[in-house]
Amino acid sequence: MNNKKTILDYRVIVKPDKRTGSNKDCYVATCPTLGLTDDGTTVEEAISNVRQMIIFHLDCLEKEGREIPVDTPQSELVTSTQIEVSLRHHNFAY
Repeated sequence: MNNKKTILDYRVIVKPDKRTGSNKDCYVATCPTLGLTDDGTTVEEAISNVRQMIIFHLDCLEKEGREIPVDTPQSELVTSTQIEVSLRHHNFAY
């Protein structure tokens, strides 16, 4: 049995949201590479929750002998850009 440890780096995107049912404020953390999402009352809690989900998911993949997807966030530049638009109907989906 190989006990060699490997560090995997996964991108996590955190967004403010509302809880379904209660409509209370929360944060949603998503790991797009693995397709996993979890939430929390704070940013830290959302990240902690999705982190635990990532660990569980990777453990399941390994036990099933399936390939483990790898992310390379350090090789990408994530940015935003502002676009000025003139629209008659301002029906934006946030």
